[in-house]
Amino acid sequence: MPELAEVEYNRKQWDPGLGQSLSKIRTHSKARIYRNIAATAIQRGLKGRSFVASHAHGKQMLFEFSNGAWMGLHLGMTGKLHTRPVGSKIEKHDHLVLDLEHTQLVFSDYRMFGKLTLDVTEDGGAPEWWQALPPQPQDKGFTKIRHLTFARRFPKTPIKTLLLDQRGYPGVGNWMADEICWRAQIAPQSPSGTLSDEQIHLIWKLTRQVSRDAIRVISTKWETPPKSWLFTHRWKDGGICPRRVCGGAELERADLRGRTTCWCPVCQFC
Repeated sequence: MPELAEVEYNRKQWDPGLGQSLSKIRTHSKARIYRNIAATAIQRGLKGRSFVASHAHGKQMLFEFSNGAWMGLHLGMTGKLHTRPVGSKIEKHDHLVLDLEHTQLVFSDYRMFGKLTLDVTEDGGAPEWWQALPPQPQDKGFTKIRHLTFARRFPKTPIKTLLLDQRGYPGVGNWMADEICWRAQIAPQSPSGTLSDEQIHLIWKLTRQVSRDAIRVISTKWETPPKSWLFTHRWKDGGICPRRVCGGAELERADLRGRTTCWCPVCQFC
């Protein structure tokens, strides 16, 4: 599933349409992405408006249109955003196509785990659900005390599982959580209650670091992270730990509360 940096990358794909007016809105009315709102409601709500701004927060995106219309979008597992010339042929998995004056905005999702919402606010401000989202790891509001308080609420939860909780760490997904634990040299299955305050502080610091690194490397040019990260070694069995001090140990992979997890058995320990 797309994580913080992948979502930010996708958000920017629609930016070429900023400032343009909508001329046509096309939907696949039976597509599962409309499970929270009817496709016809999207069409009615956006008709005659202009594309004003795009925003990303964690795994959520919000697209602002004129006169207080806000379209929320979650990519799910396979969703992606892209642009095409106006009048281009609609492909099979294009479930939302917005024709602007000079650009066509497309949301495609072949497995249809993504979803759309639409809010029209009287004061023109962002919808309440967006304003209520917790601070992202790279934001000022993601403080040490907030992180410590959240972690101590769930003492029996494995630290890797805790990092996947979007209430505390919006945008952090599977590979990012593994990367954070690996950089901290803490086993992902370690219950958060067994970690010292110093270790919890280190997790906070590295969560911010990994988030910023991911945005810098992935969200701009969609580059592959360097081989010095766990990222490039974690996807298949037989990967080798890139941290040389452990002697190039073979990484281990296992299911941890329903998520495939990768770690180095030598340099990460409970």
